[in-house]
Amino acid sequence: MKRTPLYDVYSAYEGVKIIEFGGWELPVNYKAGIISEHNAVRNAAGMFDVSHMGEIIVSGQGSGEYVNWLVTNDLSHLGIGEVIYSPMCYPDGSVVDDLIVYRLDSDVYFLVVNASNTDKDYDWIARENPVASSGMLPDSVAVENVSANYCQIAVQGPAAEKIISSLYPAAGAVGFFTFHRDAEIAGCRVILSRTGYTGEDGFEIYGAAESAPAIWNAVIEAGKPYNLLPCGLGARDTLRLEAKLPLYGHEISAEISPLEANLSYFVNLDAGDFCGRDALLKEKEEGIPRTLRGIKMIDKGVARQGYPVYLTGENQATGMVTSGAKSPVLDEFIGLVLIKRGTGLKIGDTLEIEIHGKRKKAELVKTPFYKKKYVQSGQ
Repeated sequence: MKRTPLYDVYSAYEGVKIIEFGGWELPVNYKAGIISEHNAVRNAAGMFDVSHMGEIIVSGQGSGEYVNWLVTNDLSHLGIGEVIYSPMCYPDGSVVDDLIVYRLDSDVYFLVVNASNTDKDYDWIARENPVASSGMLPDSVAVENVSANYCQIAVQGPAAEKIISSLYPAAGAVGFFTFHRDAEIAGCRVILSRTGYTGEDGFEIYGAAESAPAIWNAVIEAGKPYNLLPCGLGARDTLRLEAKLPLYGHEISAEISPLEANLSYFVNLDAGDFCGRDALLKEKEEGIPRTLRGIKMIDKGVARQGYPVYLTGENQATGMVTSGAKSPVLDEFIGLVLIKRGTGLKIGDTLEIEIHGKRKKAELVKTPFYKKKYVQSGQ
C-alpha cells in the first residue's frame, strides 16, 4: 500500500488508528476519536493529512481552453490566483471525477483530483477523452501527473486563520477560493489556498513532499493555543456529509450525473461546449430522472451506501442511500438518498430505508444539514 510523506509522523502518535483506504495507509482517527476531532473542526480547528490526493498540471498555449472543455464549470473568467470547483464528465454526462482547478499562471492550471481516481483522471485528461484520443490536442499543451511531488495539509475550523496567520502573516488576505502561490510556512515555499472539505473556513497547504513533516509540526505547535487536533478520515467524512459535500463513488460517479446530484450550479450549459454538455442538456430538457435529498432517521438504524429507499407502503424501491452516518452536531443519524423525481415528496414527509432486511422510517429534511457562514478577516 502507498504511504504519504507524513506516514512516519502520524504513525508514531499514541492512539492513532490506521486503515487501508483506496490503496493508502491513512489515519481514520487519532487518540481523541472521531467525534472529538469533528467537534474540534466545528468549534476550534483540525488538521488533516490529505497528501494522498492527486495533482495534475496542464500547461502551455491553449491549456485554458482545453481545461475549460474538460470540466462542466466555466473557467473563462478564472483569474490567476483563483480557484474553482467543477465536475469533469464523460460524453454521456456521467462523472469522471470532481476536482479543484487552480490557475497558477496565464497558461498553467493545477488540478487537484480524488486519490482513488488520480491515474484514471490523468489517463482521461492526457489521452483518453475525445479531443486527445482523436489527435486534436495541440502539441503545445502538456499534461503532467505531479502527485508524487506534493504534500497536502488541510487546516479547517474557525481558528484556522489565526493559526495559519501566526506562521504566514498574510494568510488573512487570502480570499475564499483564492490562493497565494509563494506563501512560506516553516521556511517552506507553499501554495496556500482558502479552500476545504468540511463546511468550515480553512486553508489547504500544498508543499514539496519532503517539506511535509516540517509544515505539519509547525502547524501542530502553532495550533496548541487554539486546541487544534490532528484529524483522520472518519471526521473528514462526517464533516463533509453534514455540509452535503459530494464524495466520488457515492453522490457522483460514472452512474450518477452532476445534475442528478444537484450540482447544476457547477454545470454551465450556457458558457459554450464542454465534454458531456450535449448529454446533460438533453437530460435537463427531457427531465432529470433522479434527485439527491437529505434524510434523518426516525427509527433506530444507520443508512449506509446502497441501501434501498422506498416510498411508504410501496414494494418497488424508488432510490438508494448514497451516504449515511451519525451527525455529531445534530446528534442524529443522517443520510443522503438518490431517489426518483416526481414522487411528490416534500420536506417533512417520511420514506423507508431497508436496513438488514427491515424497513426503517426516515424523514426528508433540508440540506445542508449544517451550514456556517464564511467570514474572512476584516469583513
